[in-house]
Amino acid sequence: MSNLSKPEFMTLDISGNNYLPWVLDVEIHLDSKGLGDTIKEGNEASCQDKAKAMIFLRHHLDEGLKSEYLTLKDPFQLWTSLKEQYDHLKATVLPRARREWMHLRLQDYKTISEYNYAIYRIISQLKLCGEPMNDEDILEKTLSTFHASNMVLQQQYRVKGFKKYSELISCLLVVEQHNTLLMKNHEACPTGSALFPEANLGMIDPKSEKR
Repeated sequence: MSNLSKPEFMTLDISGNNYLPWVLDVEIHLDSKGLGDTIKEGNEASCQDKAKAMIFLRHHLDEGLKSEYLTLKDPFQLWTSLKEQYDHLKATVLPRARREWMHLRLQDYKTISEYNYAIYRIISQLKLCGEPMNDEDILEKTLSTFHASNMVLQQQYRVKGFKKYSELISCLLVVEQHNTLLMKNHEACPTGSALFPEANLGMIDPKSEKR
């Protein structure tokens, strides 16, 4: 086992507010350590692997939870007990995530980055609750919520036939960066503000005018 002096990710809060992402982190890390089976029902993991998994799980629990489950020594029992205590949170997270997804609109965000952050946050919550979104749904949500003033632009993006949301959002981010640069250049030197260069009379050769 690696050095456990510092948790590898956020510990499970006793309120359970971070239970869903915590579950995903635990599963990924236990699998990477070859201990994924220790939290599965009917597993035949060795006593040594169970002990390693138990140490890892307890290291990523709030101090109050450590005390609450102090007598448990089997990682599957601890895993099941935590699920019974906190799995009901899906009943509150899922409706909220569905509602946020329903009302999500690209036109409501000042920047593409802000929208991108919001959509991935909602998608993650839906996925953790067992309702993953596919690229087709995400693309349609984005393209159908352009501001009305960008209708022509939205149609142009549809014609491009993006298959992945990541491709569309990358394109939108590049366009946004270019537009920002153009606006900065315009503000630094507005149209009509540049002066015409004046001829330096002192540099004119009189002889050249006679020729």
